[in-house]
Amino acid sequence: SVLVVGGAGYIGSHVVRALQARGCATVVLDNLSAGHRQAVRGAPLIVADVADAAVVRQTIEAHAVDAVMHFASFIQVGESVAQPGKYYDNNVARTIALLNTLAACGVRHFIFSSTAAIFGEPQADVIDERHPQRPINPYGRSKWLVEQLLPDYERAHGLRSVCLRYFNAAGAHPDASLGEAHDPETHLIPLAIGAALGQRGALSVFGQDFPTPDGTCIRDYIHVVDLAQAHILALDYLRQGGASAQMNLGNGTGYSVMEVIAAVQAAANLPVPCQMAGRRAGDPARLVASADKARALLGWTPQYAQLSAIVSHALAWHRKYPAFWD
Repeated sequence: SVLVVGGAGYIGSHVVRALQARGCATVVLDNLSAGHRQAVRGAPLIVADVADAAVVRQTIEAHAVDAVMHFASFIQVGESVAQPGKYYDNNVARTIALLNTLAACGVRHFIFSSTAAIFGEPQADVIDERHPQRPINPYGRSKWLVEQLLPDYERAHGLRSVCLRYFNAAGAHPDASLGEAHDPETHLIPLAIGAALGQRGALSVFGQDFPTPDGTCIRDYIHVVDLAQAHILALDYLRQGGASAQMNLGNGTGYSVMEVIAAVQAAANLPVPCQMAGRRAGDPARLVASADKARALLGWTPQYAQLSAIVSHALAWHRKYPAFWD
C-alpha cells in the first residue's frame, strides 16, 4: 500500500483520492497542523508527526507499505524568511527523520513534493530541469536540501525517488468535494475568488510595473487534479523499475495576475475588488515551466490545462464551502 504523509492537506488529499480511484490501498499520516480531517475519506488516518519514528514504523508494518508520498511541508515563502528555523526543522530535519525510518523499514519508493522555488531567480522564459538551482528563500532552500539528500539514501539504502517540482498548484476537484483551504491563504486564485464572493477583503495586486504585457507577474498554474495524476504516474514509474528523477510540473503557459482576475470575474459573473500595492521582494516577473521531461518519462498529459477550468472548479468549491472546514 501507499503511505501519504500530509494526506489531509490540499494536494495530498487530491492524491489520496486519485490513489483510491486507481484501487490502491492507501493510508494517511498527518499531524493536522495544516490539513483537515474532513479531507480524508475512505482511507485510514493516523494523526501523528512524520518524525515520530515509532508510529511511522508501526504504520508501515501494519499496512504493508511499499511506497511513501511526502507532502508534509510548510509552504509560505514570507514566513520562511521570518522564521527560517521553523522551515529547516519541519521541511528538512523532520524529513530526514522520515527517511531514516523508511530506510530502516526497507521502503524502496519515495515521491517528494518539491517546488519551482528551488530555481530562484529565473534565467529563462521557460524553466526546465537544467535551469540553475539557486533558491533565494528558506522555503525553496529547504526543498532543495532534501533533493540533495535523496541520492545518498538511494546509494546507502536503495530508496529510489521522484521529486516533482510544482509551479502554481490551483483549482479543486471537479465534483467540488475537495478544494484549497489554507489558513492563512496566500495563493492568488482563492484570494481573488474570496474577494469576488465577499468572503475576504479586496485583493492586493503586488506590482504593476513588471516587464510583462500588462505589467503584472506571470505564473504557470497547474490544476491540482493534474498534479495528483502525475504522482500516480510517478509511482507506476518507480514500481516498474524507473531510475530516480526530478521533474517539473506545469502547463507551459503563463497567465498574468490581471488575466487571473479577469478569469475569476468571468466565471463568477462578479467583480473582484482590488487594491494596488508595490512589488514584493523576490517576485520574478515570469515563472513558466517546461514539463517535457514528465511528459516523456511518465506519459503525463494535463487534463485541465485551461485557466478557465482551473478557476471554475475552484469557484465551485468555494461556493459550496464558504468557510474553512475546521
